[in-house]
Amino acid sequence: MPRNLELLVTLSPSMPHFARFAQDTRLDGIRVNSAMIYAHEMEDELNAAKAVRNSVPLYFDLKGRQLRIRKVIPFADHVELELNHRISVACPTPVLFKAGEDYALLLEIKDPGKGQPQRLVFEPGKPKNNLKEGESLCIRHPTFRVVDQAFPSYEVERIKKVASYGWTRYVLSYVESQRDIDEFRQYVGKDVEIVAKIESRRGLDWVANGYKPQDNVRLLTARGDLYVEVNRPHEMLEAQRLIIEKDPQAIVGSRILLSLCHRNVPDAVDFSELAWLYDIGYRTMMLCDDLCIREDTLARAVNAFDSFRTDYADTRHALVTRSQ
Repeated sequence: MPRNLELLVTLSPSMPHFARFAQDTRLDGIRVNSAMIYAHEMEDELNAAKAVRNSVPLYFDLKGRQLRIRKVIPFADHVELELNHRISVACPTPVLFKAGEDYALLLEIKDPGKGQPQRLVFEPGKPKNNLKEGESLCIRHPTFRVVDQAFPSYEVERIKKVASYGWTRYVLSYVESQRDIDEFRQYVGKDVEIVAKIESRRGLDWVANGYKPQDNVRLLTARGDLYVEVNRPHEMLEAQRLIIEKDPQAIVGSRILLSLCHRNVPDAVDFSELAWLYDIGYRTMMLCDDLCIREDTLARAVNAFDSFRTDYADTRHALVTRSQ
């Protein structure tokens, strides 16, 4: 019997606590985030997932057009980056890192052409924190465009590798059109389940004006990047309402119960936010990488969420059911 409120978490099969939570009956899904899995590790991760006997459905998260760092080139006074996509944007322009916690001014895009990667050149002394391969970044300037394919050849190889292991559930990042989903299905098959992450203003425009419900597709309000992408922070509120109104099966993920990264008991605002998300219609929620990377913090989060589910969500559901 389906639960009134479902919980998904984010883990990699190589994590020591993956096997424990893969058998935790309080969970309704595990998202495997490919962003931090290097190409040479992909097969090991897939084999590790296959080796674990689990009762929790697994979803493989693939990146599509999302900007990710492929190489960090440090210099004495500045840093340069190579990305997973070729881009164009008017320079100079600010670039956000670390979910908006850090930034740097992009001064120039060096483009050698002839199949060679672009290099993004940043102002001296920034960003302040070390950057790593696989991390995301956000460019909010209206002239910004990804100018190559949504699925670069190396990403297609990763997608086909995952599909060859028989995965039937996927999460696709930065979906901005039906075309993204249709192209993705060419690689993974027509009958698999796809969770389409909405995490950009163009994605929100598609949800508002072009999205049509379809079999085996659910939207995901991906608050980690979406919060950085919207024009002003409070616009997240309407974005979350829009997505659940367009897709009553939508998932909401990230920036949930994050106080547990630093303390043993959730902040009051965390429970208030869970209640608000439930009350506007969300019935599936997902915890992000930062909360799930450590076994102890994830265990506390699952305990807290399960208590909320029992004492608030299930009680509210029973009251509504009786009143009907």
